[in-house]
Amino acid sequence: MSIAAPASSSTVPDAHGHFGQFGGMFVPETLMTALTELDDQYAKAKVDPVFQAELDHLLAEYVGRPTPLTFAERWTESCGGAKIFLKREDLLHTGAHKINNALGQILLAKRLGKNRIIAETGAGQHGVATATVCAKFGFKCTVYMGAVDMERQALNVARMRFLGAEVVPVTAGQATLKEAVNEAMRDWVTTVETTHYILGSALGSHPFPMMVRDFHRIIGIEARRQILEREEKLPELLVACVGGGSNAIGLFHPFLDDKDVRMVGVEAGGRGIKLGDHAARFQGGKLGVLQGTKTYLLADDDGQIQLTHSVSAGLDYAAIGPEHAYYRDEGRIEYDFATDDQALAAFRRVSELEGIIPALETAHGLAYVDRIASTMGKDEIILVNCSGRGDKDVGQAATQIFGGSTIQDLVPGFHNPFS
Repeated sequence: MSIAAPASSSTVPDAHGHFGQFGGMFVPETLMTALTELDDQYAKAKVDPVFQAELDHLLAEYVGRPTPLTFAERWTESCGGAKIFLKREDLLHTGAHKINNALGQILLAKRLGKNRIIAETGAGQHGVATATVCAKFGFKCTVYMGAVDMERQALNVARMRFLGAEVVPVTAGQATLKEAVNEAMRDWVTTVETTHYILGSALGSHPFPMMVRDFHRIIGIEARRQILEREEKLPELLVACVGGGSNAIGLFHPFLDDKDVRMVGVEAGGRGIKLGDHAARFQGGKLGVLQGTKTYLLADDDGQIQLTHSVSAGLDYAAIGPEHAYYRDEGRIEYDFATDDQALAAFRRVSELEGIIPALETAHGLAYVDRIASTMGKDEIILVNCSGRGDKDVGQAATQIFGGSTIQDLVPGFHNPFS
């Protein structure tokens, strides 16, 4: 897979990181040199066969690419409509698509001569991926994570610490992903000469949205080849969950020129579409600037960022990646939402029908498929990105689906010897 050769004819972003009116570089002057250096180094790396060869080798031998395309036979039969295929990013090392980008960026950090890595994380999967590549390459690693997210994603906090990372709890504001990004950026401003920030999604200042997209395009490149080999046709519909949007744009980008392929990104509808109860930026979001980029975000009429909510920590964010905003306004990609209850129902349904426990983030995309599959013909195909596995979410999902305040409540008489 070559990140140098786009798999679509898209001309965005431009040289200044703009996707139409979206994107750009809205950062403190202190960071402009680092971002310009990163942009220059990335431009050289993506046409360097040595860089590409090392990345491809690690993706195959260390990460586990290519990931399979799995026909969800029992789920398809249950829905009674289109054939459903899962792109199995959950089978990658560390359990989610995030490792694709973390690996690419650690190789860039080596080229930049930086020996310390920082990252933000919501659901913890990007934090785990970053801690993993830092352990492999011997880099110091600090991960910022909202205190609320640390509680609901305790397993991933432990994983990061086992991998040698320092996990810093962020207690400001809502204590979720937005605040974790804020703290990572504050760190970067003061340590920029020795530190590289491995941003985890297709958002933030240029060149991150472009760069993260390119490292994840392997998802769609593989999926396109695999479905053609298996079904001898392209899917009618692509589906992926959307927080910042890295897994979705990775799947969608190689299909952009395939005009008969419909694409739907699924945001977090939370408790319902009422301000403060969801994280669906296209449901009443406004154009604004947040954490380095111009995009749609959830804000009041004065531009103040509003509270968000999602059962999934990885989708609980007030803004969406600028490339998604661009393609939504262009009419090329559609966006819908799934509520907490719908995502939890899909989480349980796919687990029981397919023996695949998905991440709660992924379950939002699966919930949309649950709604739409029966309206499509049996000769049609839905390809949905299974962006991560749900080990990290089992405790949280179990208490909400089966009841109780902790997972131990599900086992009468259970005593936790570690408590």
